Amino acid sequence: MDRNINHDYVTKYLRALLPKREGLLREIEEKSAEEDTYVSIAEPETEQLLRVLIHISNAKSVLEIGTGSAYSAISMAMEGCSVTTIERYEKNFNISLQNIEKSKIKRIKPLFGEASDILPKLSETFDMIFLDAAKGQYLNFLPSLLRLLNEGGILVSDNVLYNGMTAMEGIAVRRKVTIIKRLRKYLEEISKNPYLLTTVLPIGDGVAISYKRKEELKNA
Repeated sequence: MDRNINHDYVTKYLRALLPKREGLLREIEEKSAEEDTYVSIAEPETEQLLRVLIHISNAKSVLEIGTGSAYSAISMAMEGCSVTTIERYEKNFNISLQNIEKSKIKRIKPLFGEASDILPKLSETFDMIFLDAAKGQYLNFLPSLLRLLNEGGILVSDNVLYNGMTAMEGIAVRRKVTIIKRLRKYLEEISKNPYLLTTVLPIGDGVAISYKRKEELKNA
């Protein structure tokens, strides 16, 4: 499902600028677009942003919450970093395992289970974290994410504008009101947190990028 919040003509133009994916990534893109039962993937411009951020930050290790089909995990690992990725749905996890095996990339570590259970048990720290899981849980995950993110690291939070509903009162459908309220609280927290320097970009379905300040700069 395409959740892009921009005008169609803007989205079409931006995507025309992106390099075409080949091989396995192209195969996953086509399955996601054509099969209702397949797993959705990050918007192309969001996926490209992840690749750029890996190189800008010189990230060597990435934590992903929400593996899906492993499209993003494979894409990020192709840039040379190691990726630990968490998925709670068995169907998605099985699909991701198949795709990871097809990729022949050994730097991807898939973990099955609830992120709320797994994150507190992780001891390794990461240069970048990509948060693309249950939107209503973002705020609950934040303490663990701050602990696991290295100083100078980047937290990327996807779908934070949620079809534009986060940004405007009165357009949220009734069943999404709780999620929207939680997303707004999450965005307020990462925007005001003294350890983070955050900006929200209106690409894809809204992407928040947060830089974890070094200790001596947290009050700057």
